[in-house]
Amino acid sequence: MSCAPLRMNQDVTDSRKTTRPRRARKALGQHFLVDTRVLSRIVRAADLSTEDVVVEVGPGRGLMTAAIAARAGRVAAVELDPDLASALEARCQDMPRVSVVCADARQVDIEALVGPDTRYKLVANLPYYAASAIVRRFLEAPRPPDLMVVMVQREVAERMTAPPGRMSLLSVGVQLYGEPKVVCHVPPRAFRPPPKVTSTVVRIDVRPRPVLELRSGEEFFEVVRAGFSSPRKQLRNTLRQGLSLEEGGADEILSTACVDARRRPQTLDLAEWGRVYEAFRLHR
Repeated sequence: MSCAPLRMNQDVTDSRKTTRPRRARKALGQHFLVDTRVLSRIVRAADLSTEDVVVEVGPGRGLMTAAIAARAGRVAAVELDPDLASALEARCQDMPRVSVVCADARQVDIEALVGPDTRYKLVANLPYYAASAIVRRFLEAPRPPDLMVVMVQREVAERMTAPPGRMSLLSVGVQLYGEPKVVCHVPPRAFRPPPKVTSTVVRIDVRPRPVLELRSGEEFFEVVRAGFSSPRKQLRNTLRQGLSLEEGGADEILSTACVDARRRPQTLDLAEWGRVYEAFRLHR
C-alpha cells in the first residue's frame, strides 16, 4: 500500500479543502493534529532514518503518516476507525513502504504487524481514553519498540515522568521498561477539533531489559496495583486490603523489604517496589 508524501510546511487549510475529511468522532476521542510545527517536533524526537520500521498508532487523516514515511524505511499505520483507515488507503498511492491496518492497537498482533525479529519504533497521537493501555501494551510486549514518541494528555505525561514522591501505577509501569522525558506541550489549538485539555509529547527510550529482574511481571503489578489502590493511605493498609493479607502480613512484608509501613505508595522508587514484590513472594 502506498502513501503520497506531504510537505512539512504544507498549508493545512488547503489540504482540508481538497480532501474534504469527515468530522472527528467524539466517541473515538478523535482530535486531528494540524499544527505542522508540532508535527516537526514529533518527527525529530523519533530520530528516524531510512533503516527504521515505524508503527504509527492513530494516523487519522495521514498528516503525520506521510511525514514519517518521508524519513523511515517502512510504516505500519494502525487505525481503529474503519472509515479513516479506508480513506487513508485511498490517499496512499505512491509509497509502497506504507501499510494501513484497521485494528485496535490494544489488541493488534505486533509481530505480525512489523515482522518476526524486527526492531521498530512507535510514533503515535494517542486517543486519551486508551493512551495508558496502549503504552503499557507495547512496553510489556515480548518484542517492545526501541523507542516510543507519543502524544498524550498532559496529566498522563506527568504521571509517566513523575519522580518518587509523585509516582503512580503508570509511573512504575512506564519507568520499569523505559526512560520517559517530555518533548513539548501542545495547546488545544494545534488540533481539529480542539480538545478541552493540553497535550504533551513524550519520548520513551525503551531499555534493553527492565530495571528489575522479575520472576513474574504479572505478580509484580499485582503488588504495585494493590499498593496504589488507595494512594493516600499508608502502605500497610493498601497492601493488606489489596492483597487480602492476614492481620500483620503487610507489616511483615514491608519489614522484610526494609520499607517503612507508614509510607505512602507514591513515595517508593522502583528498587523499593522490587523489594516489596520479592518480600511478598517469600511471604506467600
